[in-house]
Amino acid sequence: MLFPARAQFHTGAERIHDYLPFLRDRDVALVVNQTSRVGDRHLVDTLLDHTIRIRCLFAPEHGIRGNHGAGEKVKSGLDPVTGIPVISLYGDHKKPTPNDLRGVGLVVFDIQDVGARFYTYISTLHYVMRACAELEIPVLVLDRPNPNGHIVDGPVLKPGFESFVGMDPIPVLHGLTVGEYAIMLNEEGWLGAGLRCNLEVMEMENYRHDMPYVLPVPPSPNLPNSLSIALYPSLCFFEGTSVSVGRGTGAPFQVFGSPFLMGDWDTSFRPVAMPGSAPHPPYEDRLCFGHSFRGKLYDTSFRMDRLDLSYLIRAYHASSEKQKFFNDFFEKLAGTDTLRRQILDGVPEKEIRESWENDLQAYRKMRSRYLLYP
Repeated sequence: MLFPARAQFHTGAERIHDYLPFLRDRDVALVVNQTSRVGDRHLVDTLLDHTIRIRCLFAPEHGIRGNHGAGEKVKSGLDPVTGIPVISLYGDHKKPTPNDLRGVGLVVFDIQDVGARFYTYISTLHYVMRACAELEIPVLVLDRPNPNGHIVDGPVLKPGFESFVGMDPIPVLHGLTVGEYAIMLNEEGWLGAGLRCNLEVMEMENYRHDMPYVLPVPPSPNLPNSLSIALYPSLCFFEGTSVSVGRGTGAPFQVFGSPFLMGDWDTSFRPVAMPGSAPHPPYEDRLCFGHSFRGKLYDTSFRMDRLDLSYLIRAYHASSEKQKFFNDFFEKLAGTDTLRRQILDGVPEKEIRESWENDLQAYRKMRSRYLLYP
């Protein structure tokens, strides 16, 4: 790597004096959102203070300021705070075009990820690196912790199931930082057509994959706290079913339920429209029954140690509308059609997990080649 690591923990973005020389005398584009912080300031403001020439900002899902709901189209325009042009990568196109990158001498990627394959920021990174490789524009990734970086688990994405919620053959919980993932994309040839990006990673200082890390800024509107981030990889499968994950409540990804779950459950909720986070939530104004994790909200020791399918399996068996339980989005989230078939066939969770093991062993071996941190 171009930049040596030091002894005290800092994010990549916080090592500003190490990478500023790399940015000077270049027209820079930034791929950023509300998590792109140096201390309590946005990276954009910090770089402007250092007279870096920022040509444009690329906006991922949820937008530059993180105020767009999941799946909501992000529009291009001008950043209302700085007046810098904003180009959406979650609207008409997800890959920067040659016109978008005209005059750009360097692209900086600085976005907080949560370590799940279907969280779309790493898909944006893939497209940005591919576009820059085609035009021979260097990319600098400012690395940040993976709050689920201590887990490698889940089905590995199979060929034919690629989508924006899963572009590469990695498991649901991939155990990589964005910097490590960027290196893997390059070295494994996943950018396609023999492309290789001119990549540099600004490494963190004194980071470990098993280090607990509380994100200082929510990474998206429906992941408001550490509990939701820990549960997200397991509960996101419900987005491909008839079960709500609490969008339109005060506890997204901390509860799940639907009007069609029968039996004894420990909570109920009624989703309502919430501008920004849930303008049209599933089961709006309808009573849902299900399970709440909110009792763990203030348990600072709570961490998931694996992908948990038990809630998904239990909800399927409790549904009064099993024929409508799954939708076509489920295979994209799973990255395979095997998981749905296993649940429909009543395969126990232990056997489902065993069916992943060969792929996970191969992935762990590959992953070990790209780790920047212990």
